[in-house]
Amino acid sequence: MADTHPTPAEMPDTAPDRVADLQAVIAGGGPDEAVAALDQESAPTIAAVLLEFPPPLVVGTLWKLPDIKREQVLAAAPARHREQWVRNHSYPAHTVGRLMSIAPAVFNPNETIAEAVGRLRELVRKALITYGYVVDDDGTLIGVLIFRDLLFASDDQLLRDVMLPRPYSLMGGMGVEAAMRSAVTIHYPEYPVVDERNRLIGILRGQALFQQQAFELSAQPGQMVGVEAEERLATPWHRSLRFRHPWLQLNLLTAFAAAAVVGAFQETIDRTVLLAAFLPVLAGQSGNTGCQALAVTLRGMTLGELRSDRRAGIARKEMLLGLLNGVLVGVTAGAGMFAYARWQDNPAAMDLAIVVFLSMVLACIVSGLAGALIPMALKRLGSDPATASSIFLTTATDVVSMGTFLALATVLIR
Repeated sequence: MADTHPTPAEMPDTAPDRVADLQAVIAGGGPDEAVAALDQESAPTIAAVLLEFPPPLVVGTLWKLPDIKREQVLAAAPARHREQWVRNHSYPAHTVGRLMSIAPAVFNPNETIAEAVGRLRELVRKALITYGYVVDDDGTLIGVLIFRDLLFASDDQLLRDVMLPRPYSLMGGMGVEAAMRSAVTIHYPEYPVVDERNRLIGILRGQALFQQQAFELSAQPGQMVGVEAEERLATPWHRSLRFRHPWLQLNLLTAFAAAAVVGAFQETIDRTVLLAAFLPVLAGQSGNTGCQALAVTLRGMTLGELRSDRRAGIARKEMLLGLLNGVLVGVTAGAGMFAYARWQDNPAAMDLAIVVFLSMVLACIVSGLAGALIPMALKRLGSDPATASSIFLTTATDVVSMGTFLALATVLIR
């Protein structure tokens, strides 16, 4: 919920019961659900509803409305909220600027303790206040007020004498991941947000920062299979269909590549039918190897551990793990193929076992490498590394594992 509430005089002229009903409908949803619920409502009603929601939802909802309707809603909102919403929208998605709220307790360094305390007594009735922020005449952040210090100071002391100078702050243009890494060892309940000239432009509660990062992390498994981060349990089925279906079409097209590989070796499969029984084994094992590498790589990207100078080392590590895992599971799979072929009285049982072993080793090496390189490549191309990575990875592992298996069988088994 919003940290700063408008006074009764600032509230848009609306029906409280209607506003409460709409807030209950929108709670837990995303901007699309909010727009659908508010589409036919008046501008004052929409403004009143949005006052109670966190900045990301407010900004996402406002800028999905038609331009004329959005301007009407902004005009109906209290001035300080309107200015904050517009300022938040000026920052890119996934930055601190999109998450910040109004800074309710802002003071001049030349105010006295008595004057500041008098103002605070009024402010705490309307807003949740954790710290006071001291800015100069240009709005530059120069200090932070800890209320314990105000309690023990003399009434005639100036704020500049009791404030903590040069406070820790976050930049509005800083990415959420970078902000989380920066603040992870500085556990404040609230952080001031400044622009490039160190002017105070808002505040960000620590809870909101880490909740946003937790939300983005929770969205990763869905993004890996083409589920958009915006989709929630409350998302209507037609929007869910629009989010998901294009990725399924892409997955179908990439699956044709794997099918084409199998088709190219149809004569080999017809000659040695046992090969068909082990195709799913190879595809599944190499796919799991690639997914392990993909999960670790995405985690490293999210936590900021994947620096440019470490990429080659990560690729080599995943190739080594693929080799070692491939050898170990290849021995087991080869033994399984040998036993199965002997049971079928196939005279090429040993050759088939060797083919399975070599295919498993090569497939696991390539799958591990692909699991590390695919998200790196997507990020380099400017795309979200988590988005549909598993679709491309599955295609790569299927083509390599089955292609290698059938090609070796064609060459080694006559």
